[in-house]
Amino acid sequence: MNFINFSTTTLTFLAPCLFTLVVFLLFFEQISYLRKRKNIPGPVLVFPFLGSAISLVRHPTKFWDHQSSLAKSSPAGFSANYIVGRFILFIRDSDLSHKIFSNVRPDAFHLVGHPFGKKLFGEHNLIYMMGQDHKDLRRRIVPNFTPKALSTYTSLQQIIILHHLQKWDQLSSGKPIPLRFLARDMNLETSQTVFVGPYLAPEARERFNADYNFFNVGLMKLPFDFPGTAFRNARLGVDRLVKTLSVCVEKSKENMKKGKEPTCLIDFWMQETVKELTALSETMAAPPPNTSDVEIGSYLFDFLFAAQDASTSSLLWAVTLLDSHPAVLAKVREEVESIWLPESDSLITGEQLAQMKYTHAVAREVLRYRAPAPMVPHIAAVDFPLNESYTIPKGTIVFPSVYESSFQGFSEPDRFDPDRFSEERQEDRICKKNYLSFGAGPHQCVGQRYAINHLVLFIAMFATLLDFKRHRSDGCDEITYVPTIVPKDDCLVSLSRRRARYPTLSLH
Repeated sequence: MNFINFSTTTLTFLAPCLFTLVVFLLFFEQISYLRKRKNIPGPVLVFPFLGSAISLVRHPTKFWDHQSSLAKSSPAGFSANYIVGRFILFIRDSDLSHKIFSNVRPDAFHLVGHPFGKKLFGEHNLIYMMGQDHKDLRRRIVPNFTPKALSTYTSLQQIIILHHLQKWDQLSSGKPIPLRFLARDMNLETSQTVFVGPYLAPEARERFNADYNFFNVGLMKLPFDFPGTAFRNARLGVDRLVKTLSVCVEKSKENMKKGKEPTCLIDFWMQETVKELTALSETMAAPPPNTSDVEIGSYLFDFLFAAQDASTSSLLWAVTLLDSHPAVLAKVREEVESIWLPESDSLITGEQLAQMKYTHAVAREVLRYRAPAPMVPHIAAVDFPLNESYTIPKGTIVFPSVYESSFQGFSEPDRFDPDRFSEERQEDRICKKNYLSFGAGPHQCVGQRYAINHLVLFIAMFATLLDFKRHRSDGCDEITYVPTIVPKDDCLVSLSRRRARYPTLSLH
């Protein structure tokens, strides 16, 4: 009884203290937010700890549209908010975005790729590297994107694209089907085949697909790392994916030591790496950093992440925009058929691909008009002067908006117009600072030529081999974040074969 009385008395005494402490913490949180926000457009008060996280997760399109509107309302060109205890800054102005991209270094900004990306991607990650380590790794990646390597990839890409287009045709049979997940599956198979080729067995591919799905779902959830949560499943899925890719790296090294010809991206990478490691082993020197199987497996996962969802977004918007611009579609078909005939049963060569200048212009305009990765999050490592009147506080998550930059500077930016990239107009050069689809600065996308080739090949083959029609509904073209941007209806189209037969394509 005395113990109960003591406990009751203690609680009675502590309750006001705890209440006062909670009130103080809430007050301190609001004051801290307001001090960081200063006179920047943004919420006047924020919900404790969570801030605007719930609205971001539930309605991401509405959330970012609101941040954009706030940024437009101010001459500064940026706006503020608060998410899960973190102050955030949304940057609309292209010049300020370049200032962020060009200052990725230990004493300025750290690229994070996702607000909670480090928890998901792990330590060995190209996204978070900087300085000499980052330069050395990019030097080793260069052999992955030589003309010879890109030619190898385009052959693989075409065979996979053709296989999936045939499957889509059969699934549709003239009825509308959503392309989003079909395109994602095609891109996942393409990435797996191009990146690690023969080293991923069929059963490993099934596990790979399941784990990548866990990762995709976790990207859009709050970072609650508890058993059974989507975020925990995503993190564990990434661990398994990296282990699988590490085994592929080991097998590739063995083949390259035997002098075999490269058949996929990891082979081109390991061909040079093996030479470097062999030379160092002869002098008893330690292997250089970023050359272990696990490290390279982690970097391969970065490639997969960069290639997968962004590419899916671009393919869906390409179909959407070609459908709504029949004159553009007609010009693509005319150009492709003047260079490559499916009835020839031959692969599109690198030379033929380069000749498809208008189709390249269409691909580049798709990437401008609907930049697949609309924002690239960075964290301020120090207090950083953004302009004369505002210093970004240390720890702020900064979102340079690639999407917003794409509608600045260009003539009639709200119009889908591939001719802006013609030799006559050259808006890609005139408005170079606003064309940020592949980023800028030291972390500019190293695989952009591969990505553009993939989009051009898809547009050329899709337009030439298939007739298609969007199944339009109210709001079908509205943007949805998944986390890249896709049409709200997942690109619902009906498909049918356009030619007498499909080509027969092979590597031999």
